[in-house]
Amino acid sequence: MELLGLLCAVLLCTAAVQAKPMLRKDRVLHPESELSKRTPEDNNSFQYDHEAFLGKEEAKTFDQLTQEESKERLGKIVDRIDTNADGLITTDELKSWIKRVQKRYVYENVAKVWTDYDLDKDNKISWDEYKQATYGYYLANPEEFEEATDQFSFRKMLPRDERRFKTADLNHDLAADKEEFTAFLHPEEFEHMKDIVILETLEDIDKNGDGHVDEDEYIADMFAHEDGGPEPDWVKTEREQFSDFRDLNKDGKMDQDEIRQWIMPQDYDHAQAEARHLVYESDKDKDQMLTKEEVLENWNMFVGSQATNYGEDLTRNHDEL
Repeated sequence: MELLGLLCAVLLCTAAVQAKPMLRKDRVLHPESELSKRTPEDNNSFQYDHEAFLGKEEAKTFDQLTQEESKERLGKIVDRIDTNADGLITTDELKSWIKRVQKRYVYENVAKVWTDYDLDKDNKISWDEYKQATYGYYLANPEEFEEATDQFSFRKMLPRDERRFKTADLNHDLAADKEEFTAFLHPEEFEHMKDIVILETLEDIDKNGDGHVDEDEYIADMFAHEDGGPEPDWVKTEREQFSDFRDLNKDGKMDQDEIRQWIMPQDYDHAQAEARHLVYESDKDKDQMLTKEEVLENWNMFVGSQATNYGEDLTRNHDEL
């Protein structure tokens, strides 16, 4: 089962009006069930951290650096994480850094696509501008749309995008400023958008349209059965997870409240969990804090981790941080 990055996961269409658009992926947030169950005692390979928190492609960033270069640049990041300059990295300092990195990534992502949608350059993106930039090809060629293989995605995504856009548009003027557009593209980062995340997750998985997710739908979202083929052990474990932890009222299916607990558990802080994990794995003297030496000795744990901004902090000008 390939884990998608927690925060995230919204892919954008940047096609021009005249070009046939590639519709962005419809899932907002993929539940990281394995990540949410993970405990500090799970001393898995570093590749798990790299792929779970970066994705496979981003994890390759450090392949361009030698071990010496990686350690040198990681050391500079450690100095910035140590905000009180006492030579020790606490879990709270590491958590704050990870949250800062996550937030910066979100806003940088929006900045990269802003000009693709702000067609009249008024520093706002109206719903009409977004609709035209994303769906203009189909809107202008309805006859071709009727024959298109991705017509279901178009018919599904247009009203879904409009619903999400209007939820993000807090002043109801049908024009998004940068904060509202950020909420539209990254709803998992905003409290007032979380109901949309829950609803879209339900719509993606609920194949029979009954407003719930049953066990088979839950499994089908992460595993495709082969005809007559046995289920792997991890699928059997997920079935147990569904019965024991997902279906809280034991009625054989998940409603929206249960989906919320699944993908956005109130007692689970992604940055806190990652910070604790990094400290646990690198804290040689078990004082629950990290020295620069401890970080550098376990450098491969941090390379590519969210603590290093998806690897980018080690390849950019650190005066920006």
